[in-house]
Amino acid sequence: MKYAYTAIDKSGKKIIGSIDAADQAAATTALKSRGIKPLSVKSEGGGLLSKLPFTGDNKKVKLKELMIFTRQLSTMINAGVPLVRSLATLQLQTENPAFKKHIIGVTKDVEGGMAFADALEKHPHVFTPIYVNMVRAGEAGGILDEILHKLAIQQEKDAHIRAKFKSAMTYPTILLSITTLVFIGLMVIVMPKLGKIIKDLGGPNATLPPLTTTMLSISHFMTSQWYVLVGGAIIAVIAFKKYTATPNGRRKRDQVMMRIPVIKDIIKKVAIARFARIFASLMSAGVNVVDAITITSKALGNAVIEDELMAASKAVVNGQQLSVPLANSKVLPPIVSQMLAIGEETGQTDEILLKVADFYEEEVDAVVESLSSILEPIMIVIMGAMVGLIAASVIGPISKLTTQI
Repeated sequence: MKYAYTAIDKSGKKIIGSIDAADQAAATTALKSRGIKPLSVKSEGGGLLSKLPFTGDNKKVKLKELMIFTRQLSTMINAGVPLVRSLATLQLQTENPAFKKHIIGVTKDVEGGMAFADALEKHPHVFTPIYVNMVRAGEAGGILDEILHKLAIQQEKDAHIRAKFKSAMTYPTILLSITTLVFIGLMVIVMPKLGKIIKDLGGPNATLPPLTTTMLSISHFMTSQWYVLVGGAIIAVIAFKKYTATPNGRRKRDQVMMRIPVIKDIIKKVAIARFARIFASLMSAGVNVVDAITITSKALGNAVIEDELMAASKAVVNGQQLSVPLANSKVLPPIVSQMLAIGEETGQTDEILLKVADFYEEEVDAVVESLSSILEPIMIVIMGAMVGLIAASVIGPISKLTTQI
């Protein structure tokens, strides 16, 4: 999106121009990185068409696309191809029009003399703070190809964990969906007909068991007040999403998730693996410890663990080693602080943390593989219980009426 700006340049002269950026904050940051002091930054807009949901600009950049881009860029730079030429080549090979537009914008900025990291920072919806900070450190140390290679590995690991979890959850999700549909079908279509038969057999004064009366009441409510259920469900989903989008709501959600058996183990192990790999990558790139903790904590996607890491960063600012506050962690296991302490003593924190990451990634694979085998019988039991409940509510009164006849 284009943003019109009024600013003051290094010589104190007032200038007016426009800049491409993902949002207003990114535009302001990009201007400051050029040594320009922005006075006002306003969106020029892109007409009605640019706001429609089916336009290319709104298409999401997939992790796989970013991973391939990073890997190819690392290879080309390592082979001695200049950065601008590498970016120009990659933008021609990119099929996603939205991603291509971002790469074109980055290429133009780099051609104009902007640092690669600053150019990436203008596109926060594609390139995360971790990505930008590692690239910045790689540029400063002259090891951009190595840093990009590490970023590609990190993205591949993330993609692998996501794919494993998605695969493990596919069958239980299908079972849960079928169970829900079967229950709704029985309650909306079958139960009213069976209820009519029972009432016809028993007559108007027949006394039905409490279970049958309850199931018939639920069925009647579902058939006559379906719009209340649908509307309530939609409102509940929207309210939940809005609440969990707030810092407090996100924290409450994560606290609940951290108490659910099996799920909490997966969350912890995934978070530890990501923390170890990202923190190790940032440290090896030369990012200072406090910045590395801040960036890593926000990348984990868990407010509970983020709070612990941010509290640990305050202790580091006060002169403590990171392993000291993490030793008292209620979430992270002792092995993390112990391995960190060894790394701090030997000066090989990044290498040791990568070993921790490898270990916990294997643990995640094992837990996720067992998750499917744990959830499958649970879903089958739930499905059987629902069908059995309806069957019991019908068979009970019919049997009683038959005995009376």
